[in-house]
Amino acid sequence: MLKIVIIKLGAQGDVIRTLALLPAIKKKYHDSQVTWITKSNIAELLENNPQINKVLSIPVKISEEFDVLYNFDIEKEATALAEEIKAKKKLGFYSQDEFPMAFNPGAEYYINTMFDDQLKKTNKKTYQQMMFEAAELPYEKFLPNIYLTKQDKDYAKEFIKNNNLKSKKIIGIHLGASMRWPSKRWHKDNLIDFIKKAKQKAYEILLFAGPDEIKEQEEINSQLLKEGIAILNNNPNNTKREFASLINICSSVVCSDSFALHVAMALNKKGVVLFFCTSANEVEDYGLFKKLASPLLYDFFPEKSNEYSEKLTKSISADEVLEAIT
Repeated sequence: MLKIVIIKLGAQGDVIRTLALLPAIKKKYHDSQVTWITKSNIAELLENNPQINKVLSIPVKISEEFDVLYNFDIEKEATALAEEIKAKKKLGFYSQDEFPMAFNPGAEYYINTMFDDQLKKTNKKTYQQMMFEAAELPYEKFLPNIYLTKQDKDYAKEFIKNNNLKSKKIIGIHLGASMRWPSKRWHKDNLIDFIKKAKQKAYEILLFAGPDEIKEQEEINSQLLKEGIAILNNNPNNTKREFASLINICSSVVCSDSFALHVAMALNKKGVVLFFCTSANEVEDYGLFKKLASPLLYDFFPEKSNEYSEKLTKSISADEVLEAIT
């Protein structure tokens, strides 16, 4: 039996969307065992996946030799592992003099997009397509999959019961986005405007936050309650599986190009994704998500993606998003 190891440590959303390669890898190597190496903060969402035999979290020391190694990550920890692990064939990325390099020609294009702003701006390939090329696999739009357990589903059922949500249309809104891009989040004023208008159309709102968005979640709730509008909230300290189980009960999801987007698509959910300072072209929507890009996006992307602009974060209106949802 062929032994395969996959390394993907990076952003949590990127780990989820890289799962789309599993069906293609298993299609090429029918009789194979897959070991996936990642970070502990996302490992739980890879568990229970029938195409992964073993999930390992860094730090790890690997002594066994593999037939094929795929490294889909240019982080130093990942490239160091890719060089350290013994494998007959290596695809993806390694580093040389602390600079990311490609094991194979198919992986070169993605690296070039990281360091060439003009290529980044004109690139039309999705992240998944670039990773398929890095893996030297024909691109097929396989949906990444998260597999919820009975415990996960029971958690969601309890939430529905406690909040009297049976048969109600729920829009999940995710506040979070990487702090690497301060203009990636929809402005709070527009978000509140959207919530008011969605409530008028009989939608229930489930506002998702993580540990970094607790204060913002509280402020939005407080402001809405002053106007007599009550919404639902997740527990910002919930586990990744609990987060996914609540995403799964939503009729639609509204979010930026973030972790919530990739979790939602891995659960075959529909929704709207907002782009303010990152590439809409790089996101594979699978026909599930409507992509709304700011008219100001290319004033910032990619050279000024790390800058904050209130005008930019307000450049997609509540009405646009509501129309895309309905």
